[in-house]
Amino acid sequence: MARRRAQGQPDEAAPERGGGSGGREPSGGEASGPPLILGHRGASADAPENTLAAFHLAMEQGADGVELDVWRCASGEVVVAHDEDLSRVAGSPIRVPDAALEALRVLDVGGWKDPRFRGERVPLLSEVLEALPSALVNVELKSRSGRDLALASAAASVIRRAGAGGRVVVSSFDWRLLAAFRLAAPEVATGLVFDGRKAWRLRTFLGIRGLRPAAVHPDKRLATDARIAAWTSRGLEVNVWTVDDPEEAGRLARAGASALITNVPGAIRAALAGGAPPSR
Repeated sequence: MARRRAQGQPDEAAPERGGGSGGREPSGGEASGPPLILGHRGASADAPENTLAAFHLAMEQGADGVELDVWRCASGEVVVAHDEDLSRVAGSPIRVPDAALEALRVLDVGGWKDPRFRGERVPLLSEVLEALPSALVNVELKSRSGRDLALASAAASVIRRAGAGGRVVVSSFDWRLLAAFRLAAPEVATGLVFDGRKAWRLRTFLGIRGLRPAAVHPDKRLATDARIAAWTSRGLEVNVWTVDDPEEAGRLARAGASALITNVPGAIRAALAGGAPPSR
């Protein structure tokens, strides 16, 4: 993801580079401006995650955009949800990949957070892109063990129809999904997501070399100043998750992080601006 817009993939004719800048010049760890702020599943500390209410609230709180998760449901649509089943957010064990859109849409995915959000429904990716026409959107692809590679082409079609390719970065933990998406939409920026699980250093090295993403999306615990400097020196965006602590946000900003993915976009926006966080 670029400072203002994602700009697609790196030049395939430049094999010595590990990734594309996504529109941002390599900084060697020195920030060229404040990092973008993306609402993690929207403003999910204050509103039900991955709902239109949470996405709108994130923008109202000053976010540059949102991060969300997508699956392909049984009827083929690209729907926004984090978990494979909806037990946690709807009290139903229905599994997103096994259910048709009609079955998913009858479920209330907002009331668990607060009665005022009762009636929120599982949104389509297309609806989010339409509802937030100027927002940056990080779309994380999810599938059972990477088996639904058709999700990649389906998401590419949605993004293309929305004319949103220049403001989207598509990310995943799963290399197969990212590779399939790159084939389907080489013009859209991609990001490699990772955490500190076993052999993460080797996996990340190989992922950057093999997938040539525009960005890396590390768990905040892995985003040391030295690593941010190393990644940005290779032309990679560094979009860090999940950053809710104002002091940590300040450190990451000084280190040159490109974006901070946070549950509390208003508080992080205020912290980076040196002001008091908004009332919640």
